[in-house]
Amino acid sequence: MVDGMRQEDIWDVEAARGYDTPGTGMFAPEVLGPTVDRLAELADGGRALEFAVGTGRVAIPLAERGVSVTGIELSRPMLDQLRTKVDEATVPVVVGDMATTVAPGEFSLVYLVFNTISNLLIQAEQVACFRNAARHLSPGGRFVIELWVPELRKLPPGQSATVWLSESDYIGLDTYDVLHQQVVSHHFRFGAGREAKLYRSPHRYIWPAELDLMAQLAGFELESRHADWDSTEFTAESRSHVSVYRLPAAD
Repeated sequence: MVDGMRQEDIWDVEAARGYDTPGTGMFAPEVLGPTVDRLAELADGGRALEFAVGTGRVAIPLAERGVSVTGIELSRPMLDQLRTKVDEATVPVVVGDMATTVAPGEFSLVYLVFNTISNLLIQAEQVACFRNAARHLSPGGRFVIELWVPELRKLPPGQSATVWLSESDYIGLDTYDVLHQQVVSHHFRFGAGREAKLYRSPHRYIWPAELDLMAQLAGFELESRHADWDSTEFTAESRSHVSVYRLPAAD
């Protein structure tokens, strides 16, 4: 948590209203297009469940592709923002957390995009998230996670922060607590005047190898790992990864 704030407090009305950036950032066609294409392929004609569906950035275009999509979402303001775009019949959503909440039915795909599993701040909750995904999947079903790679190699001795993006109107930096495997992302936005606006979010960072062990505990096997949704090779220099885990098929 940040100063005692819960995830429900962080993803409040203000955050929900400012989350969507149509055509740019996470919503840019070159970002969203490959994401939806790959998820539609992995759904393989079956139903999909998005953990932390948010404002529907991915769920809505995936549903428009003909995939039956259900969501789980903890933040009611984020869900309210989604409902300004589509109704319950188009993307049904169950209110609750992604580690324990159960959506009705069985799915061929469960997915978590844009680092969202790191919003669970203790390892046990992250393991529970994997088990919750397995609970929803049919035999042979897939669980897909998009996650950043911790940038600890950039930390010299005695320094606890890395700047991961610097632009004329924005600075993004992460502060690390390497003892407890915690990171707080700081987002500074600048206007024309002297003042800046700060938004912070806490995370528990996960190494790819640790993520694989969590998957094994829930009965998954790693099917593939790439650096992005375009299936770029994952290397030691990759800053993120898209990992696809699969349950054993029925005998």
